[in-house]
Amino acid sequence: MRIPIAALIGLILTTCYFVVAIFAPLLAPYGMAEVVGGVWEPSSEQFLLGTDNIGRDLLSRMIYGGRTTIFIATAATILSFTTGAVLGFSAAVLGGWPDQLLSRFIDLLMSIPTLIFALVVLSVMPVTVPMLILVMGLLDSTRVFRLARAVAVDINVMDYVEAAKLRGEGYRWIIFREILPNALSPLVAEMGLRFIFMVLFVSTLSFLGLGVQPPQADWGGIVKENADGIVYGIGAALYPAVAIATLAISVNLVADWILNRTTSLKGGRG
Repeated sequence: MRIPIAALIGLILTTCYFVVAIFAPLLAPYGMAEVVGGVWEPSSEQFLLGTDNIGRDLLSRMIYGGRTTIFIATAATILSFTTGAVLGFSAAVLGGWPDQLLSRFIDLLMSIPTLIFALVVLSVMPVTVPMLILVMGLLDSTRVFRLARAVAVDINVMDYVEAAKLRGEGYRWIIFREILPNALSPLVAEMGLRFIFMVLFVSTLSFLGLGVQPPQADWGGIVKENADGIVYGIGAALYPAVAIATLAISVNLVADWILNRTTSLKGGRG
């Protein structure tokens, strides 16, 4: 199997980000909230990326911030796909009023801008990591529901699904043994895009003050903490912004390759 150069670069960068996130305590030269120098010191042998707005090592903050951002985005993506896919498949298989009820409820939720909805909920709820994962995952599951239902509706009329129904198989069998294996390809490709959205979402919430709370680090929060330095020509806020952009691009390259490969394989079989 030959991987295109763009997808290979994306795969390498994505893997590097995840490895750094997993081994953050071993790779970070200082503690996440440890004050080790002056305010906004420039890059040096001691501080490779300099220090932040209160004298913490920026490289260490970036490493721990990446760990937090990637963990929250990954957990929220898993919750989103688990909830959205199960409900979407169920709506397609059950049909009738359950399908109409779920679909109209999802349409109602999707009519409210996701960011505004999250800000309203988080403004009255305790802002913790589990709460962030829950809110982000459930809000994004509406998009997954629409995709999963659309895919499942097409699969539900296939001969092998009809045969399973005639054999007397239950809804659980049809969803997990007939529909899910044949719907994985578009869902896996979409998962990469939803992961990117989660990274941007949690970073936005942190930048607005309703995401990860200090002194815990995440990339959006680091941008917020050091944004004032840009006025004085200090680029501390640019490092996490570049990290967010490169992670999003690298995951998108891999997701595009998976989607194109899946499409070509289906075309070959056809």
